[in-house]
Amino acid sequence: MTPLKANTFISFILLFVLLMFPYEVMSQRRKSREAVANGLQTDTLKADTLRTDTLSLTPQAKKKQPLDAPVIYSANDSIVFTEGGYAHLYGDGKVNYEKIELGAQIITMNMDSSTVYARGITDSLGVETGKPIFKDGETPYDTKAIRYNFKTKKGYINNVVTQQGEGYVVGNNAKKGANDELFMQDGKYTTCDHHDHPHFYLQLTKAKVRPKKNVVTGPAYLVVEDVPLPLAVPFFFFPFSSSYSSGFVMPTYMDDSSRGFGLANGGYYFAVSDLVDLKLTGDIFTKGSWRLGVESNYNKRYKFSGSILADYQITKLGDKNMPDYSVAKDFKVVWNHRQDAKASPNSTFSASVNFSTSSYERTNINNLYNSNLLTQNTKTSSVSYSRSFPDQGLTLSGTANIAQTMRDSSLSMTLPDLNITLSRLYPFKRKHGVGSERWYEKISLSYTGRMTNMIKTKDTELFSSGLGKWETAMNHSIPIQATFTLFKYLNISPSVNYTERWYTRKINKEYDDTRNQWVTQPGDTLRGFYRVSNYSASISMNTKLYGIYKPLFMKKKEIQIRHVFSPQVSFSGAPGFTQYWESTIDSDGREQYYSPFDGQQFGVAPREKQGTVSFDVSNNLEMKFKAKNDSIKKRSLIDELGGGISYNMAAKRQPWSDLSLRLRLKFSKSYTFNLNTSFATYAYTFDKQGNVIVGDRTEWSYGRFGRFQGYNSSFNYTFNNDSWKKWFGSKDEADKDKKNNENADGESGSGDNVDKTEKKVEKAKADTDGYQVFKMPWSLSFNYGFGFREDRSKPIDRTSMRYPFTFTQTLGLSGNIKLSNNWTVNFTSGYAFETKEITQTSLTISRDLHCFNMSASLSPFGRWKYYNFTFRANASILQDLKWEQRSQTQSNIQWY
Repeated sequence: MTPLKANTFISFILLFVLLMFPYEVMSQRRKSREAVANGLQTDTLKADTLRTDTLSLTPQAKKKQPLDAPVIYSANDSIVFTEGGYAHLYGDGKVNYEKIELGAQIITMNMDSSTVYARGITDSLGVETGKPIFKDGETPYDTKAIRYNFKTKKGYINNVVTQQGEGYVVGNNAKKGANDELFMQDGKYTTCDHHDHPHFYLQLTKAKVRPKKNVVTGPAYLVVEDVPLPLAVPFFFFPFSSSYSSGFVMPTYMDDSSRGFGLANGGYYFAVSDLVDLKLTGDIFTKGSWRLGVESNYNKRYKFSGSILADYQITKLGDKNMPDYSVAKDFKVVWNHRQDAKASPNSTFSASVNFSTSSYERTNINNLYNSNLLTQNTKTSSVSYSRSFPDQGLTLSGTANIAQTMRDSSLSMTLPDLNITLSRLYPFKRKHGVGSERWYEKISLSYTGRMTNMIKTKDTELFSSGLGKWETAMNHSIPIQATFTLFKYLNISPSVNYTERWYTRKINKEYDDTRNQWVTQPGDTLRGFYRVSNYSASISMNTKLYGIYKPLFMKKKEIQIRHVFSPQVSFSGAPGFTQYWESTIDSDGREQYYSPFDGQQFGVAPREKQGTVSFDVSNNLEMKFKAKNDSIKKRSLIDELGGGISYNMAAKRQPWSDLSLRLRLKFSKSYTFNLNTSFATYAYTFDKQGNVIVGDRTEWSYGRFGRFQGYNSSFNYTFNNDSWKKWFGSKDEADKDKKNNENADGESGSGDNVDKTEKKVEKAKADTDGYQVFKMPWSLSFNYGFGFREDRSKPIDRTSMRYPFTFTQTLGLSGNIKLSNNWTVNFTSGYAFETKEITQTSLTISRDLHCFNMSASLSPFGRWKYYNFTFRANASILQDLKWEQRSQTQSNIQWY
């Protein structure tokens, strides 16, 4: 290599080294700055105001990071760094590390030891603000002071408060473990939200808290209003869960003189899944009574939801081998099922079952202090399914029905009740009509079919009844009809109807001259298939006539009264179907009839031919007038006044029907008066034996109006503060309240930024003397029923040929009074005018004690007399923390 080439190569090497040297220097300086930033976490303080602070940020050697994630911190007032790796946050400081959040007025961090200390401040008045709020994951802690290590995840907490389930755990000094558990001494557990000074709490000598899981304690005792009670336990276990969990259902201790000592409503709860659960409960008593129950709830979103309950119990009352000893076996099934409307547009399934033996409600010990269940006389149950086919216009439905009468334990069951409905068809209507509609295109037909399988028996004999006691029948109905308009104003509707019944039995009878009645002999019920059919035709005509009347008085009101008169005349005819009837001649020479199919589900075809003309009229009277603000108001004077009567031209005797009258008056928006009654056409007379019978001569022929048949009606009304003030208060006060309500509505509804959930605090109202206005919300409901009817138990007046009338009436009362924000009184009662006694009465007084509830129930009148006093905690987890005192369960016990 020549010298020139060597010098050139050496120069190139030196130049390369010189060019690379500043880059290495800058790289070392950059790495030093990154180490400082990672060690002190000053990347968030780029815009901090403490740029002139004396803290020297000199380059330091890179340290091994003790944390797995950066610590993000901030403060509203200032952040001060001191020697030893300390950072002091003043004014609403916040520190976030992974899932840990810490906020307090003053926070001190030492990043070298990965510890943090937080506390609040106390002003000159002794009020502490800015206390630390520590949150680990989803579990928050309210504390007075806290020291925590980010690396070990352990800490020391002073005056910790954490909510677990429905309650609060409060500890003076607690240690937090790495697995988020708390170890504390002298702690408290309470369900009172005033956890700083609760009304009651369980004093925990030692406790371990696993958030959202459980609390395990050592010896604990109950403290009420800072007074320790002599109620202590060696240990306690409180389970918590944010989801469904299985567990035991604690029983209730009971002492009953009839059943003995016992445990009630104890068992186990199974959290099967998010869709369904299961609870098994039972009762057991020392004298042999016991109960076993199953209860389940299910819910599938957008599909269905419901609940089912099944109970079986054996009740043994009295002492064995004694006259008052009795054994009752009862069961109850309650099933409610609801299908979501979105589940299936063309099919529906629903169930509302409440079936029990007649003595269940009276023997179940949980119902013996409920007047509504004890006095329940009827129960109904139904399960129904329907499916529609819109393209075919067909609807299929099936129902199972049970009607129970608890008084005599009788029931009527229909299983199943099937219905087939074909929507109206127009067989002669053109698919592509041109021009006006032809008259025959208005002819329509439809079909309705119904099949029933029914039994009437006692509830104790339901499952022992054989198939022979069930009655199966089917009914087919095919109506054909049309509607035409004649002379523009007259509507004519002809129709033809065909009905056919299918029965599986008939009953043959013989006439007994000695008793003057048809009697059934053993073996006269014949099983088989029998058809009973008939047909009829009818035509009706109706129209409407309008009249306007303007009275001469009050012309400024421009009053107009409109009268609508709606007459209707119809004719129906049908032949007689004597093939379904049997006849005989009695000893007096009169013909007696009966049908083997009489009394069955769908009746029987008429024996005599019919040709009936019916007359009906309806009237409506309304008034329209001008109000003060020139608006038009309408008032109904008579909503409807009408009547109807018919004449059977084919009848051999008593062709006229009774005269029916109806009246409907709208007194207010909440009450409408209805009156429906009838007047008998034919008068009373005497037969050969001197008995009163209905003769063939009309009341009109005697110059009398039709015989009044009686009337029944009811009246319901509820009085409260507003209605009382409206009826009896001053007009100025009512207008003032109305104006205040309108202003309140206007204020709440104006503005787009109004928070509707914000509670509005109002000052207490004062009267003219400066005292607070006394106001108690109350409600009193009346249910008054009355009626008139003939009293045939008394002799008839031979002059007027009228029985005396008897007046029947019933009165029911219910109401509630809110004496204060915490005191409430509810009651139900009534009066039976016939027996002149007070009906079943119950009175309940309850007091809300914030964390507890106190209630007293009393039934001093009626068939069942009882009292019940209960003092219990509101929280469901402490449902067994209660004291209960009640009367014995014997009926009509005289305890007062």
